[in-house]
Amino acid sequence: MPMERLKRQYQRHIVRRIIVRGALMLDTSTCLSSGDNDGLIDLMLVRDSLENKALLTGASIAGALRNYVREYRGYNALDESQLFGCQRDERDGEQSPLIVYDSISSDNLKAELRDGVKIKSITGTAEKGAKYDLELLEAGTKFNLCFELLIDEQDKNENILIGELAVALSGLQQGEISLGMKKRRGFGRCHVKEWQVWYFNLEDSDDRTAWLNFEHWCTGLFPNYPTYPSIQEAFEKAGIQLDISAQDKRDRFSIQAIFQLASPLLIRSGQDSSGCAPDVVHLRSHRDGQLKPVLSGTSLAGVLRHRAERIVNTLGKHQAIVKELFGFVEEDSKQAKASRLVVHESVIEHWADLVQNRIAIDRFTGGAYHGALFSEQPIFGSDETRLTLELELRQPRNAEIGLLLLLLKDLWTSDLPVGGESSIGRGRLQGLEATMTRQIPGEAIQTWTISQDGERLQVSEADADALETFVSDFSGEVAA
Repeated sequence: MPMERLKRQYQRHIVRRIIVRGALMLDTSTCLSSGDNDGLIDLMLVRDSLENKALLTGASIAGALRNYVREYRGYNALDESQLFGCQRDERDGEQSPLIVYDSISSDNLKAELRDGVKIKSITGTAEKGAKYDLELLEAGTKFNLCFELLIDEQDKNENILIGELAVALSGLQQGEISLGMKKRRGFGRCHVKEWQVWYFNLEDSDDRTAWLNFEHWCTGLFPNYPTYPSIQEAFEKAGIQLDISAQDKRDRFSIQAIFQLASPLLIRSGQDSSGCAPDVVHLRSHRDGQLKPVLSGTSLAGVLRHRAERIVNTLGKHQAIVKELFGFVEEDSKQAKASRLVVHESVIEHWADLVQNRIAIDRFTGGAYHGALFSEQPIFGSDETRLTLELELRQPRNAEIGLLLLLLKDLWTSDLPVGGESSIGRGRLQGLEATMTRQIPGEAIQTWTISQDGERLQVSEADADALETFVSDFSGEVAA
């Protein structure tokens, strides 16, 4: 750090302040847990100590924004410390000029419970002692966000700071930033629908007085102040000129595929959230004020990982590509790597549920077990039933894209069941339509479409051979 910055690192002379407020809404269930398991639930939500409301900490928001800006600017770009301050291991780093405030939910806390379990890849059964439960915030929960950007008189990169802040907040606005835990398994998706921006020039006496009289303690949006759906428009209306010169350098491959149910689907719910009598009901989650059946991202990711391991094992090669794709935790060496594959949660539309009675049979006598009668309520589909699977692979390699295409093929042809009780024919999907996009920094976005036309598969003619090239690269890399 330059000496002049060291001399004044504890005595910043703030000349301008920008205050931003936004109304954030959760689109999917969100796990805002502290990681403590002192209660009856393994992962409990963080609550406000005074009210029965959920707490969204400023550290969680800032961490998500920082990671988004890092991906947007490219992993090999300069560090984003200009806006978010130094890293934890930097002893002489600078303080962040951006203040991110804690946020409390507008309404009382509404939670739903989910169960999770680790599956053995060899046997396909649950691993002993690996079951856990977690508490989630319902979709539709609202938070009022507040940010404050401090601009020092010595800062010559004011436009860069404002531009990076606009990029980060645009990610929130467009729903490209997720919050909380298990973000890459469909939890924590959100968006901001309204913005308010104030610009104070503290070198001007009127603006200085206005900032002193500003209601800093107000936690929500100001009802008498104009709101804007776009953060760029809100900045411009506040008299702030944006200079967003940073190019989007995110490298992604995404799949959006529409399926219908070829057989009943059952993903066991940890709680009887619908109040039904059956012993086992399908997993449901709150969407638009209603309980709707969902295909959870954790279930789908587990199924995809197991099939990917099977494909690689069939070829007799190493599982490194699977670990790089789905993440891993090495307990012996304490090494861990997050998944680069984002698997979103899917809502099932136009469904029907029926109660089925079943009984356990003694394999020795062929008779029924005493007291082993139980009932289930799976999801049944029709010609109108639809669910959309969304997958996003970050920093992809061609071989990894090829493996994803093989997994999509198995789902499409009903060869890869999802959920429980696949041994009795449940959980099979039938592909209808899929759109795949490849975004490479500095290049035009490539798009492929696949649709089912009776017994024939229609593939877009635009560079269709590239899909086959991805699979060939996977086969060649694994074989190597």
